[in-house]
Amino acid sequence: MRAQPLSAGLGLKPQHFGEALACRRPGLWFEVHPENYMVEGGPRLAWLEAIRGEHPLSLHSVSLSLAGSEPPDAGRLASLARLARRVEPALVSEHLAWSTWQGAYFPDLLPFPRTGEALATIARNIDIVQNALGRSIAIENPSHYLRLEGHTWDEVDFLTELVRRTGCQLLLDVNNVAVSAHNLGSAPEDYLDRFPAHAVAEVHLAGHSQDPALGDALWIDSHDAAVAPAVWALYQRLIARTGPKPTLIERDGNVPAFAELLQEQELAAAVLYGQKTDSMHETEVLA
Repeated sequence: MRAQPLSAGLGLKPQHFGEALACRRPGLWFEVHPENYMVEGGPRLAWLEAIRGEHPLSLHSVSLSLAGSEPPDAGRLASLARLARRVEPALVSEHLAWSTWQGAYFPDLLPFPRTGEALATIARNIDIVQNALGRSIAIENPSHYLRLEGHTWDEVDFLTELVRRTGCQLLLDVNNVAVSAHNLGSAPEDYLDRFPAHAVAEVHLAGHSQDPALGDALWIDSHDAAVAPAVWALYQRLIARTGPKPTLIERDGNVPAFAELLQEQELAAAVLYGQKTDSMHETEVLA
């Protein structure tokens, strides 16, 4: 496969493997959760390798628990390193969250107070992962649903300091910014304008939904809808400042046809390369 710059990509779903393999859109790439492929063989891994032969891949981990008090699980990390050597991803990323404690695994990405102790622990864990992989990883900003007590660091400053201490990169999820700002009553534009552009290796775009009980009072980072117009507007603002960054369209629920996802991918690519920067009226059809 010839090297090509990463434009806008899609989360790879099993039901789309055939269409993804056949697609030849320039700059298209695919992202997967490596936990679904950390095996020694079988049909799913064979499909992933086939797609890697035609398109760049990104590995977006959900289980390293970087904000946990304990170092990342050695066996899980070794499996991730084997997969990374096998498919040679263009990008590897993980979340600023924790999900394990004293051997117990929780099916969620859990928050933590941003303290000096947490900063040191997460920096240690990032170093462990990067040493095991032999490469830097990108850390994703979280979604917030309530105000957590005990923070002594601003989130953007916290992420910037992690970059300084570890040499890691950052994954800026614009939908997470929008959801968090809505839920906590802050301005998403201020967050984006302060985010360290030099460290951004990847951008995520996704849809969100309202909480079934609380409605518009609480937005959920559900990844089960098209990217909202307000998120497209924030994305345009970001790219106008940072320049093109590899951008992923995430859809994990109510997954539509591959052709519909390609429409959103095309919109993101247009923003990246200045073909459509004044408005995103097309998103009204998708939203």
